[in-house]
Amino acid sequence: MLVPAWKRLLDLTLTLPGLLALAPLFLAIALAVRLTSPGPVFFIQTRIGRGGRPFGMIKFRSMYRDAEARRAALLAHSDRPGLCFKARNDPRVTPVGRILRRLSLDELPQLFNVVAGQMSLVGPRPALPEEVAAYPARALGRLSVLPGITGPWQVSGRAEVGFDAMVEMDLGYARDPSLWADLTLLARTLSAVVSGRGAY
Repeated sequence: MLVPAWKRLLDLTLTLPGLLALAPLFLAIALAVRLTSPGPVFFIQTRIGRGGRPFGMIKFRSMYRDAEARRAALLAHSDRPGLCFKARNDPRVTPVGRILRRLSLDELPQLFNVVAGQMSLVGPRPALPEEVAAYPARALGRLSVLPGITGPWQVSGRAEVGFDAMVEMDLGYARDPSLWADLTLLARTLSAVVSGRGAY
């Protein structure tokens, strides 16, 4: 499935001015991350994108430097049913990181992924390689469209939504992409961020 021309146009029309407008906020967050815990400002993690292609997803670092090494030991304590790990009281998250996650500010650098064409503003959240490797066949349909910064899962409760329900939401989105659907999900994202439901 080709990426619709309207989708790329919408992404660039909103993202490029957005990056300029958000530059002072980027700087403030970068300073907060750098000054409150050792390690880099950005965290780049391999995720699986459209068509199963891996890419480096960019986030503001919200965890301590050894977070990836500690992940395996925490998998049994996930607060979210299904394949995707989420822990409400994840000990790997820094104090500043908790604020960034609550407000979804850690996701802002993914605007660069959007400009690069690796992501869209709207779409299924990109999964980790090990998660995709464990996908049932039906869930692979999530990979037919560009992953997004926001999408059906994010505006419906995020971590409170189980894996199977997330897959069904994303498959519904992938089957019927439209400009109206993207605009509606972008509008709903603001209220989802303000409510903070499922953000941890």
